Amino acid sequence: MAELVVVSDEQAAGALVADAIVSLIRRKPDAVLGLATGSTPLATYRALADRIGGGTLDVRGVRGFALDEYVGLPAGHPESYRAVITREVVEPLGLTPELVRVPNGDPATVEHAGADYEQAILAAGGVDLQILGIGRTGHIGFNEPGSSLASLTRVKTLTEPTRADNARFFDSPEDVPMHCITQGIGTILRARHLVLLAFGEAKADAIAAAVEGPVTASQPGSAVQLHPHTTVIVDEAAASKLENLSYYRHAWLNKPSWQGI
Repeated sequence: MAELVVVSDEQAAGALVADAIVSLIRRKPDAVLGLATGSTPLATYRALADRIGGGTLDVRGVRGFALDEYVGLPAGHPESYRAVITREVVEPLGLTPELVRVPNGDPATVEHAGADYEQAILAAGGVDLQILGIGRTGHIGFNEPGSSLASLTRVKTLTEPTRADNARFFDSPEDVPMHCITQGIGTILRARHLVLLAFGEAKADAIAAAVEGPVTASQPGSAVQLHPHTTVIVDEAAASKLENLSYYRHAWLNKPSWQGI
């Protein structure tokens, strides 16, 4: 069973995850972080920037791997995940840009970009802590419903609900790319610690399916149940459809503080 923590809001979640990442970096200065994009992890990145500001923590050796990238956006496009990761993670945290990788969405090389990315993750020794969000369809990364639970980094076709959700970042819905390159569910499950974040009532069904439903490709987020160290952090609204909510609260309140998340 995944550990589930209910917090008051996104800021409380961000503080909790940032503390865990700081602890990881203190133990391992060249820690490998799995980086998600979108609005969900922003509070975590802001809290982490606050904790390492002023040079109190040396993060020059920290490495990172983004979950996914659009296929076909021109280099430098502000909504490419390379640009987003640079803007929201690398620059605010002061990470070394060359140590933070994003899948290559260039159509000219995309046929082997997935295999290249898998090799890069393996060469880095694997991801120590993977930050995840979850979509309304239950997708993690861009692994849409029907994705193999053993899948590796590859090109995927985005569903219309996912394109609609992401249209707010583009001038029009038609500008949202049809394809992406994403870490697979099997790739994600190789990380040593998964931290899944979700906020708001719109994510309640996906969280209930991920944490308490059957493990199925129809709900890609349910794959986190297969991982030995998964922490799911949600607000009250996202937790509202969990059947075992009282137990999750009890377990968290009585967890030894030295265990962290």
